[in-house]
Amino acid sequence: MENYYTLLDWLTTCAYLVVGLVLAYLFRINYLLKGTPEEVRKLTDSSWQPAHLKEVYEKVRAHRVDYTANLPPKQNRRYVVTGGSGLVGGFIILQLLARGTPPQSIRIIDIRKPERSDMQTGPAAKVGFVQTDITSKPSVEVAFAREWDRSVAKLPLTVFHTAAVIIPSDRSKYIYDFPERVNVTGTKNVMEAAEAAGADVFSVTSSASIAIRPIEPFVSPWRFGAWPRYFWQILDCRDFWKPFRPHEEFFGNYPASKAVAEREVCAANKKGFRTGCIRPANGIYGSPADNILGDPLARAVMPTWATHIVQSFVHGANVAVAHLHHEAALLQKDCPQAGRPFVVTDPNPPIAYDHMYTAIRTLSIHPFMVLSLPPAVMLLVAYAIEWWSVLPYRFPKFKALIPAVRGDARYLKPGLFSICTHLVATNDESARPVSEGGLGYKGVTTTMEGMVQQILEWNTEHAGANGQGYIARKAYTTSVSLADHIQKLGTLSNTITTSGRYTSEE
Repeated sequence: MENYYTLLDWLTTCAYLVVGLVLAYLFRINYLLKGTPEEVRKLTDSSWQPAHLKEVYEKVRAHRVDYTANLPPKQNRRYVVTGGSGLVGGFIILQLLARGTPPQSIRIIDIRKPERSDMQTGPAAKVGFVQTDITSKPSVEVAFAREWDRSVAKLPLTVFHTAAVIIPSDRSKYIYDFPERVNVTGTKNVMEAAEAAGADVFSVTSSASIAIRPIEPFVSPWRFGAWPRYFWQILDCRDFWKPFRPHEEFFGNYPASKAVAEREVCAANKKGFRTGCIRPANGIYGSPADNILGDPLARAVMPTWATHIVQSFVHGANVAVAHLHHEAALLQKDCPQAGRPFVVTDPNPPIAYDHMYTAIRTLSIHPFMVLSLPPAVMLLVAYAIEWWSVLPYRFPKFKALIPAVRGDARYLKPGLFSICTHLVATNDESARPVSEGGLGYKGVTTTMEGMVQQILEWNTEHAGANGQGYIARKAYTTSVSLADHIQKLGTLSNTITTSGRYTSEE
């Protein structure tokens, strides 16, 4: 009996030791994930202080940011903009109109009509719209075959393809089918229809997230002083010139599908059909429905582990002006810009998420607070949620017995931690003059100006009667929630008739 208790004491001691070592290791991982490498810190814009933000707010209130400044000259052409109701596509429409293109020369192809307030009045409200399911080849063909106004029917055609679905955290091949159908098959359908319709310029919105490598958060215990691998990365186009990476080397299904589509588009480049891609930096903002600034503005409490994370952001208007510069470059006789991607970001240093949260706390008329979460704990929870989420695909016979994860928790998966790392984008190639192989790109707004104006517009929309107080936060359809809605509907081919119009009230 004495030997039994001695053995039990020994096993208990060992168990405590193992638990202690595991906890110590997790504390270390948590400490690392809450850090900012010095080389990243040096690049960060440090001007986001409350007093300065208030000054910029008053300046922007007096003189709104001109999102149509520095546009390349007007081209006498027709335009099809897929995803034209969205963030980037909408700004392309507005910029085309601002530089003199008449509404009858522009057509929106999208799954939903424009909901943006800046597209509900003036010339933008007169732009043609065809409701289309880009995953359906016949639906796309019908949209492109729609007759044009006789005054513009014979003009050359440019197609800006901005439509895509964004589900950033999914990475399992079990659920790759949906982003593949929209982002890959949909892009092929649009590209083939564009060429058949006689388009000679095909400019696609890709994503700088293609370059992101999945973070390897669990550092070996004996590697003291080491950061997790890929904890900070430069977003450029070097990966495009290398062999295509396997699926597992992308952080999720979204970048994997965008990378496949990007290669298809660039490979299709040829004389008479110039193609290429714009890669917006990791986060696009500029609308109440965006995921970067619009989502936290709509919350009273923002739970996050990423306040310290430094990233380059890009305003939707900057992406749009990059597309117009891209078109101008592709129309040149000698065109090294064709058949390749270009990264674009705001024309300023990267910022930390806490800078954006400071701007919201300082300037928004609604109360706002950040709830800091321990990243290591959230990472472990993310692995558990991902494991549970794929069970119905691994064991389809038991699908009815496995309840789905609901609410925001369904997005908490390991892939999310790869896009919540330090990501610095560069405009070096896109900013070069066209004569040197670049696009001559210059952003129309800085991140501070763009975000401050977005908060100002939010405040204006939510101001109470006679400017007193505020009304409740309005709900907007973000790109992620829209993707969820589309996924639930499945293919929309059955709800869109051959005339390209909805037959459902969805």
